[in-house]
Amino acid sequence: MTETADHDLWLRRYHPAEHSKVRLVCFPHAGGSASFYFPVSAVLSPRIDVLAVQYPGRQDRRLEPCVDDVPAMADRIFRATDIWDDGPLALFGHSMGAVLAFEVARRIERELGVTPVRLFASGRRAPSCTRDETVHLRDDDGIVQELQLLSGTDARVLGDEELLRMVLPAIRSDYRAIETYRCDDGAAVACPVTVLTGDADPRTSMGEAQAWRDHTSGEFDLEVLPGGHFFLAAQQEAVLKVIGERLTPVAAS
Repeated sequence: MTETADHDLWLRRYHPAEHSKVRLVCFPHAGGSASFYFPVSAVLSPRIDVLAVQYPGRQDRRLEPCVDDVPAMADRIFRATDIWDDGPLALFGHSMGAVLAFEVARRIERELGVTPVRLFASGRRAPSCTRDETVHLRDDDGIVQELQLLSGTDARVLGDEELLRMVLPAIRSDYRAIETYRCDDGAAVACPVTVLTGDADPRTSMGEAQAWRDHTSGEFDLEVLPGGHFFLAAQQEAVLKVIGERLTPVAAS
C-alpha cells in the first residue's frame, strides 16, 4: 500500500495490525471525529486492522474547510486513498457515517469492481427514507439542543462554551450534508449489509432500519440493541461482538 499525503489526511490507524487479513474502515457521525473509533481499534486489533476516517474541519484538520455535501465527501474519501482494493475490506458507519460508508462502498464497487466483505450501517435509517429535517438552519442554541437530545456529544464539550464554538461550524456543516442528502433512485450495493439500531432511537424507526434491505443485493441482517441514537456508547461490547462475529471468519480464512 502506497502512503500519500491525502491518505494520511483522511485516515487514522491507531493500532496497526499489518498482519490482519481483513480491514475495517470506520466513518464517524455528524460532528464526530476519527478518535471516536479509538476504542474499537483497541479491542479489534490485531485480529482486524481498523482505520478511522477523519473529516475536514475538526481536530488536526480544523483549519480546513468543511464539506457540506455527502456525495462530494464520499468522492473525496474514495479518491484520497488507495486501500479499497488492497485485500478484504469492510466498512462501518454510524449515523451520517453510515450513509457515507454506503456511498463509498457504491464507488468501490462501481469504479474498482471490488465488493466489500460487509457494510455495517449503524444508527441511521435507510438511504431512501427521508425526513424533513432542518437542524442545520437553527441558531447555535438550537443545534446544541439537538446534540443534547441525541446525547452524542461529550458533556464536557457542551459545558465548555469556547470549545463548543470551535466545533459548531463542523457540526452545522455535517448536519447540512446529511439533511440535504438524497440517494439515487435504486441505489444499492452488492455486499452484505448488517444494520445496527437502538430500540429507542428517535431518528430511526424499525421500518426505516429494515428498509436497508432494499439497498443491497447481498445478505441483510438487522441487530436491535437497547438504547437511543447513540446506543453504541452503552452497548460497545455488543456492537463489537456483532462486528467480530461477521468479520472473524474472514480474518481467519
